[in-house]
Amino acid sequence: MNIKKLFFLFVVISVVTVSCTDQDDNQFSVSSSLEVQDFVWKGLNLWYFWQGEVPDLADSKLDDSEGYVSFLSSYPNPADLFEHLRHPDDRFSVIVDDYDNLQASQQGNSDSNGADVRYIFLNSGSPEVIGYVRYIVPGSDADGKDIRRGDIIYAVDGQSLFFNSSTDNNLNLLDATSYTFNLADLTVTGDVRSITPNGRDIALTRTNLTENPILLSSTIDVGAKKVGYIMYNQFISNFDTQLNGVFADFQAQGVTDLVLDFRYNPGGFVSSAINIGSMVTGQFEGQLFTKFRYNDKIQPILTDAQENRYFRNTLSSGAAISSLGLSKVYVITTGSTASASELVINSLEPYIDVVQVGTTTTGKNEASVSLYDSPSWTFGDEQLNPNHKWAMQPLISRLENSAGFSNYTDGLNPDIVLAEDLTNLGVLGDETEPLLAAALMDIAAAGRPSGINESRNSVIPIEGITDTKLRRITGNRMYIDLNVGDSDDALQNHKLILPQE
Repeated sequence: MNIKKLFFLFVVISVVTVSCTDQDDNQFSVSSSLEVQDFVWKGLNLWYFWQGEVPDLADSKLDDSEGYVSFLSSYPNPADLFEHLRHPDDRFSVIVDDYDNLQASQQGNSDSNGADVRYIFLNSGSPEVIGYVRYIVPGSDADGKDIRRGDIIYAVDGQSLFFNSSTDNNLNLLDATSYTFNLADLTVTGDVRSITPNGRDIALTRTNLTENPILLSSTIDVGAKKVGYIMYNQFISNFDTQLNGVFADFQAQGVTDLVLDFRYNPGGFVSSAINIGSMVTGQFEGQLFTKFRYNDKIQPILTDAQENRYFRNTLSSGAAISSLGLSKVYVITTGSTASASELVINSLEPYIDVVQVGTTTTGKNEASVSLYDSPSWTFGDEQLNPNHKWAMQPLISRLENSAGFSNYTDGLNPDIVLAEDLTNLGVLGDETEPLLAAALMDIAAAGRPSGINESRNSVIPIEGITDTKLRRITGNRMYIDLNVGDSDDALQNHKLILPQE
């Protein structure tokens, strides 16, 4: 088999010699009609975190060329093959038929009207769905229109929203380029929510939008303490310089305490997570931030530098990181907090006091990588297959902190439990917004029990279905950065290129 040589996606190049597998003796090719399916199988066979636990991804599949071709032929749609090969524990891997959209979404670009909305069941046991606006993206179509945080959406273009199952719902109404949100007033009586249409109809249109993940940043005086606050909504490496600028401002203002608001942050690039962890601290340069665990094909050949990621003092641009040197940080979380957000919390835990405020996070402790149909698996390869635009974003690694902890698939639990209340969401960044107020109260009390707990926050649980970010291709995924150098010699000599951070 002409198995593609492996590009392990971390950042500075080093070369490790490896022997060819027995598969190299089984050289055969598939027809052009199966080239996407062949790409899917070989990519997952090599990279997938659960490769050894999926019978149809076994190396022995290639021992029988006719059987292999027959197997691929049984899945005319490559997406169906991908789903067949997915491990039961895998909640986040994805395949796309147009990698341009995938790349744009990873950089914060999407067709969006700018209303970030969470869709939930109106009441438990009912298929009736409502949406509530979490925030409005500045500069978007929704910005400046009569729609704001806390508004309740009950219908789209006059059609009430419902969700019976993943195949029986009408949330595809949200896929249109333009539509009208029909708004309602929400009433809560005991454990029952009810809505009353209020006649407000907001017409919105999607445009190509790049959302700055830094929605808010400010400083707040709490007694003699200077508290930095930042609402950061996605780990996008293109904005690391701006993020560093916010921390430089915090540094200049003498910030003594910090609140990271990750409540709606679904994740993003691992490198940005390491950067923000280094900005919070600064005193741990060179110490282990996180460790990557891979499948049995990849893990044994890794060097220390390829397996581990460390606190740093510079960005990839070479600019010095503005660090606060803190020994304690507050992080606001909800069920929408995932991936790289959880990585920051888990990786800082062994080093400093991390006080989590809000509700339990998603529970995504794996990282993925973009795989393309080329000899190097990368987009920049000059031999990228021109016949199709399929790409995969499979989970390839599980991340653990310096203490060896990675078991948070059920989410990271808060220290101060406080759920968002649809009847009192508050204004983001305002000192009276409930979750931020809870953090500030704890800071003012110098860590003494603040009295914030579930008994003070008896709200109806928000049974989430999806939200604006999850409906994008990237969803709540964590990405290993791709940066590949010249590979020709390594390919010819059957060597493994291992870019490192």
